[in-house]
Amino acid sequence: MAERAAIVTGASSGIGLAIARVLGEEGYGVTMAARRPEKLEGAVTELEEAGFDVHGVPANVSHEEEIQKIVEAHRERYERLDVLVNNAGVGIGAPVGDIQIKRLDMQLDINLRAIVIFYRECLSLLRAAAAEHRNALVVNTSSISGKRAEAWLSVYSASKHGVVGWTEAMNKELGGEGIKSTALCPAFVDTPMTDFIKEQVAPEDMIRSEDIAEAVRYLLRVSPACVVPEMMFVRPGDAL
Repeated sequence: MAERAAIVTGASSGIGLAIARVLGEEGYGVTMAARRPEKLEGAVTELEEAGFDVHGVPANVSHEEEIQKIVEAHRERYERLDVLVNNAGVGIGAPVGDIQIKRLDMQLDINLRAIVIFYRECLSLLRAAAAEHRNALVVNTSSISGKRAEAWLSVYSASKHGVVGWTEAMNKELGGEGIKSTALCPAFVDTPMTDFIKEQVAPEDMIRSEDIAEAVRYLLRVSPACVVPEMMFVRPGDAL
């Protein structure tokens, strides 16, 4: 049984997989959740073969009962939760006159609503960890679009602004108990999610998933006296 444990959503590739690897390197048992079972299975196998204590739970976090399934599977395996990484996200661009309700709901449900539900469902586990070491951590993946709005990505920007606001509220509500929250706000990261822009921004000029994961490693190591409410990641020369 791992001495500390974590949940990572959107863990089958990109930022989520990189964070799960860092958590494994730091000795955490990790529940990896993602929507596509076959892709998640490959990611879990990759980390298992590297010697890490991980297991996968296929789930669609746009559904409350699926989130509850993830948390219960994690509880059964590890019996504790020290780190929650709300990383699952989706971005669908459209001008305001062309916004489709299905795509609107999908972005709000996955990017924001799921985070709220995860906090609720994980709260007792996080409180138990915080009572032990006062350094329970929740990492919420926002976006640079959560700091500066993008016209064509208006719904995505709004949802990611919501993540930043929610994170701030949780620090005020739970910080005194030893539960910290950090919003990660990266610009373009070289993942499948940014394929749409790679004709304008070369992949080699994008932020790496490992850059974000190393920031999480730092968050694991700061003292209980230090809270990092948000972190922004931009490319050299980008204006904020």
